[in-house]
Amino acid sequence: AHCKCDYVIAMDGDLQHDPAEIPGFLEKLEEGYDVVSGWRKHRIDNLLLRKIPSRCANWLMAKLSGVNIHDFGTTFKAYRRELLSQLPLYGEMHRFIPALASAYGASICEIPIQNKHRKHGVSHYNLSRTFRVMFDLLTIRFLLRYMSRPLHFFGRLGLINMSTGSAVALWLLVWKVLYRTNVVEQHALLLVFAAVLVLLGVQLVALGLLAELGVWQYFNPSARKSYSVSEIFDLRAAGGIDIASERRS
Repeated sequence: AHCKCDYVIAMDGDLQHDPAEIPGFLEKLEEGYDVVSGWRKHRIDNLLLRKIPSRCANWLMAKLSGVNIHDFGTTFKAYRRELLSQLPLYGEMHRFIPALASAYGASICEIPIQNKHRKHGVSHYNLSRTFRVMFDLLTIRFLLRYMSRPLHFFGRLGLINMSTGSAVALWLLVWKVLYRTNVVEQHALLLVFAAVLVLLGVQLVALGLLAELGVWQYFNPSARKSYSVSEIFDLRAAGGIDIASERRS
């Protein structure tokens, strides 16, 4: 928020990233790219503990986000300031900046960088952070696909629940008609299950409609008024009655 320059460079403070490589990032920005991501093409980390999990995670992130870069984990990246100021960053979403930027139509590229040994500090990556990254990835996937159309997500789940519940209820009805059985006594659990599915489906569709209303209000702030103004009359400018003087009299 306090940056006044055209470009923003992000990098680690433990000297694993070489500042001498910054001009390479700036060259790509000058070519017209909005985001330039570093790629630790030849990593020096442990194969089983870091390299293989990182490759799997990067592959999964690329598939789910639609951004084809090899290294989401590195912080050595360069951005245009005006783009970065528009991104809705919160929590630990910084690692998904390329994915968020792609939703805004940003052009993204990557360049190979060196991966040096850490001179200061220790790594903070562990198994618990891996799980947090997976949850954040699901959030990003949801935002990228359904941020402007939430009914497509909630409505689909609602229809699946309503269809399943209706099918179970129809089966119970056919069973009752054909075999003249007491469905309430013999299949009470199935009957309750069908009712719960239908009600849950209705609630999901209603939730999707409410979310659509919120999105519509967000993207159309001028539509928040429930009325329209066709013309404004200014009595004072037109030489009309001075309301203040009339009240004093």
